[in-house]
Amino acid sequence: MAAEINLTGLLIEIIVSIIIVSPVLWLVGRAMVGKQKAKFTDAIWIVALGIIINAFLGLYVHGVLGFIVTLIIWLALIKHFFDTGWGRAILIAILAIIALVIIAFILAALGFAILAGFLGKLKLLAALSFAT
Repeated sequence: MAAEINLTGLLIEIIVSIIIVSPVLWLVGRAMVGKQKAKFTDAIWIVALGIIINAFLGLYVHGVLGFIVTLIIWLALIKHFFDTGWGRAILIAILAIIALVIIAFILAALGFAILAGFLGKLKLLAALSFAT
């Protein structure tokens, strides 16, 4: 059975990642290397190429080796597009991951708060309908 890539899924992953990851990567890169070296279009290219390369590489390299090769490719993309060294590329990647985790927790908390408020209103409406 030949391995294949779902192009629709890949396209959706690229678009969603560009919307979510690129701004964070750009802001961290801009803070680390300056606005002249870290352009928003560079962050978009890093994310898009990283996902495409990872999708094709994932067909042939798996497990820990696949993770290490993918990590090196992402760092090489950051190094190339943000015109920096390996150490700063690693730092940019780590800070971007930390920022994304913090944003995910904030959005999750916000989602739970909205859901709790919505459920609270439903309980109030149910209580009012039974009271009449």
